[in-house]
Amino acid sequence: MIELRHDALVFSFPEVHPDAVLHVDFQRTLRIPDDGRDYPLPPGLGRFPLRHVDDFAARVPPQWVQHGGVMLPMYQAEAMWLHFSANDGYPFAVKVATGKINAVSGEGWREGLHRDPQDYLCIPTQPWLDGYCVEKGAVRQFVAMPLGAGYSAEEQVTGSATHGGLQVAVYPLKAEAWERILERRRRMERERAREDHVLYEMSLPAPAAASFSMGLAPGGRMRQEIYDDPHAPSDWETGASSRCFVHIANSQVWRAVTGEEPPTVPPTAHEYSRAGLPWFEYYGERAGAVESSAVLRKLKSVLQMGREKGDVPLPENESVDPARVVALRAGLRPGQVREGAF
Repeated sequence: MIELRHDALVFSFPEVHPDAVLHVDFQRTLRIPDDGRDYPLPPGLGRFPLRHVDDFAARVPPQWVQHGGVMLPMYQAEAMWLHFSANDGYPFAVKVATGKINAVSGEGWREGLHRDPQDYLCIPTQPWLDGYCVEKGAVRQFVAMPLGAGYSAEEQVTGSATHGGLQVAVYPLKAEAWERILERRRRMERERAREDHVLYEMSLPAPAAASFSMGLAPGGRMRQEIYDDPHAPSDWETGASSRCFVHIANSQVWRAVTGEEPPTVPPTAHEYSRAGLPWFEYYGERAGAVESSAVLRKLKSVLQMGREKGDVPLPENESVDPARVVALRAGLRPGQVREGAF
């Protein structure tokens, strides 16, 4: 079951286990410079608003209505990241694609979970995803660009601008595997004789002639690992999955479709750093990291594509030197998230 609550997607699997509930929200953030340097993680500046596509069926493309799901607004060259929060740390395998191109493996959309190469994230080991896995320990930031302009990962890989947006599929851990984890927790609590066991809970203006649909393209590089799956393949309940399309509307079009104002334009990386606000580094579980795929390594960034086209797609792309970097550790407590303010 998928619900929309407080601008977050809530995936629930009561038929598997009462604890099997995952929240996914899409965080506004500053766009890191696309300058060849590896940056720390940028902050979350609040959730993008999410709306049901069916509520605006007469005003959105027919393909959106056919796929259903939800939609959100983004400005051209705006960035985002995905935040995952599981009830009591219940494990999930999550597949994320943009334009049906897998953001971890670079492959076209395939049903099910695959390990060679791994094409999914393990929650709660992976509390967030900021972009495409282009190198072991590094991603290129998700940046919105008009679908059909040639910048998106989908267009670079397939040569067509058919889908756009994001696709998210969620698979829960089997109940018996979760009960084994709970028993290990209880045993550790008894051995340590204390109650403070670690939980896994994580808690640019658009152009005048705006394209309706947006795709996601690779932007600047940041340090982020995609962690290996610590579970056995047989632990995943692959027969119980939920999938949702997340369509991206140009922020200018959003006003016409919904009658609502989109969020304000985020600050630039230079403005944010000059204000002394925090960037982040995440130190996760003692797990290995996924290698990048040849497909994703070959993606050209928005800046690289723009130079080839003779365009200037990224205004205010000035390099910065983050002076304040906050370390976040695995086992995030409620409130211990990548929050920024401006």
